[in-house]
Amino acid sequence: MRLLLLVPFVGLLWVPFYNFMEPELFGFPFFYWYQLAWVPISSLLIWLVYRSQPHDDQAN
Repeated sequence: MRLLLLVPFVGLLWVPFYNFMEPELFGFPFFYWYQLAWVPISSLLIWLVYRSQPHDDQAN
């Protein structure tokens, strides 16, 4: 499950993959909205990995 944390890294690592102006979304070029889309996607993936890990529920 921890491998999900590599998905945003790989998705943003190779810039030529998303270095385009088209298609636009709400007036933003693809280059910008692709990167901005990874913010909630990354948050979701981090949350999923966090929830999948066992936690010690004892209070100190």
